[in-house]
Amino acid sequence: MDTILFFVIIIVASILQTSTGFGFSILATPFLLLVFEPREAIQINLLLSLVISGALITKILKDVDFKILRRFIFGSVVGLPIGIFAFLLIDIIKLKLGISIIILLLTIMLILRFRIKQNKKRDWIVGGLSGSLTTSIGMPGPPLLLYFSGTDTQKEKLRGTTLAFYLFIYLFSLITQVTFAGTSKTVWVSSGVALPLVLIGLYLGQILFKWINQNVFRVVTYIILLFTGIYLLMESLG
Repeated sequence: MDTILFFVIIIVASILQTSTGFGFSILATPFLLLVFEPREAIQINLLLSLVISGALITKILKDVDFKILRRFIFGSVVGLPIGIFAFLLIDIIKLKLGISIIILLLTIMLILRFRIKQNKKRDWIVGGLSGSLTTSIGMPGPPLLLYFSGTDTQKEKLRGTTLAFYLFIYLFSLITQVTFAGTSKTVWVSSGVALPLVLIGLYLGQILFKWINQNVFRVVTYIILLFTGIYLLMESLG
């Protein structure tokens, strides 16, 4: 049963990541925690997300906003060590509770058409938040998704810039996780087993991306954010 659940999680999350640019960690991490220990779930997520971003990088380079990307990266350099210390020192349940409340409140604001203006300072802050969430709970997506949605970013630019940023953030987060929290054989064997499913998800996600218009993309964004916030809230309270 755990094996089937694992396979379903990987292929659905891979399709979502490829078609939207942000779905893998948001969808996979909560469900992987049902099958693996927290450290293993986070590292499997990081490994497979890194594979997806690397496989797509040549296809999405034309859509990347490199100015924003650089600011995200600089901001994340500060956030990465903060996240790993939070993972090692703070009660993970309390951490998830706080994050879930923030995600839900911000998502509701977006649905109510709250909008913000993109600028350099906010780019750095979002990069820092994303970096800290990557090394703490393996989920860099929510800050980027909330920010891009709040600035009404086009889906091509959102997907391209996010996937390019993931290529950096997942690599350094994985190195940080393995260095400070250690790793296990389960992480690498499970990731290897999942690779064929990731490749299938890459193919199907590319097809799906061409069929999604901007309005549908926005609705999918809100659904994923609400799902993430509610799931983390229930998990932290349960």
